Amino acid sequence: MHKPPASQSAAVDGVEWRLSPGPTNYEVALTEMEARAAAVGTGEAPELAWLLEHPPLYTAGTSADPAELFNPQGFPVHKAGRGGRYTYHGPGQRVGYLILDLNRRGRDVRCFVHALEGWVIAALGELGVAAFRAPGRIGIWVAESGTEAKIGAIGVRVRRWVTMHGFAVNVDPDLGHFSGIVPCGIAEFPVTSLAKLGIPDAQNALDAALYRTFARFLASLGTCMEEA
Repeated sequence: MHKPPASQSAAVDGVEWRLSPGPTNYEVALTEMEARAAAVGTGEAPELAWLLEHPPLYTAGTSADPAELFNPQGFPVHKAGRGGRYTYHGPGQRVGYLILDLNRRGRDVRCFVHALEGWVIAALGELGVAAFRAPGRIGIWVAESGTEAKIGAIGVRVRRWVTMHGFAVNVDPDLGHFSGIVPCGIAEFPVTSLAKLGIPDAQNALDAALYRTFARFLASLGTCMEEA
């Protein structure tokens, strides 16, 4: 399992692996994700790992504070239903939605989030990026210019023990678009990208790394691990 498929035609350990080319309308994706989660919950559809990209927009999590939204560009703002605050999605960002059944993979949301972070960290590690967790701050972080910078966001929703939403990794987005919000409510740390770290044209490489490490992520679900 070295290279991800170019379409929707693969499965990993029974989980459908979908890679959508081009920007995907957010509302269309949200509707499809919620329908798929309901079908997974009733056993009518397989679980899904969906990699995609959105046009420029902001999403508001359940803890979003209107004071943290500035939006000078006038981008669409969507209520996402996931946990967390405001985040940005746009071209050059790899978004991953996970529709997984925790009834069979371990009913532990904290462990799911921990494993999700670990999956993204492992994939970035295959690209030579030393990403890490930061105590008290959800997301994926890297060292940059003497400080810590956020390279990936995590936001999930669990309904009837089926997961939705997931992660977003900054490959080469317009980082100026993050200035329209306080990203995830954290103002004191910057955001960064693989391109800014000196890794150009990394979208395909990141997809391949996520695919290679996916089975490991599935195996870790339901198992709490100590912080490194």
